[in-house]
Amino acid sequence: MDAAEPRNAALAAELVTMAEADRRTSPGANSDDPSERLAWHRLTAQHGDRLAQIMTEHGWPTVALVGEEAATSAWLIAQHADRQLDVQRRALRLMEQDDATPARQLAFLRDRVLVNEGRKQVYGTQIAGVGKDGAPVPWPCEEPERVDELRAGVGIEPFGEYVARFM
Repeated sequence: MDAAEPRNAALAAELVTMAEADRRTSPGANSDDPSERLAWHRLTAQHGDRLAQIMTEHGWPTVALVGEEAATSAWLIAQHADRQLDVQRRALRLMEQDDATPARQLAFLRDRVLVNEGRKQVYGTQIAGVGKDGAPVPWPCEEPERVDELRAGVGIEPFGEYVARFM
């Protein structure tokens, strides 16, 4: 077996397929069309349920188990499981135990969990809405004056550059 080859190729393929479906339907998350929003919510719930099963059977789908693309796919699925906070919390705990998990992914999921718990985020990765000037506004942060410093520490671009992508 090649060192880059995942130990569980079938699981890797499943996770990548799920993430591709997520990316295709994610524009519907904020659509004006209720049917598109419902389709997004159903898909992310199904994926969250499946990720919970995967975590029970295999633990976190690490790079060693499923390869880099599929491990990133698992993170995306956890990130979007907003109506399944237990899945997000569990994924975050497992990811924190894996030294190979990119700090950037941990930061995004940590912020997502904090916001979903109704708490202030750390890294300013979660957007609350759009301000009067049309600029994206982050959910409240624990230390807003340090956000760019904290972001840099985990390999995330400065907040201004990040939100410019949404405009």
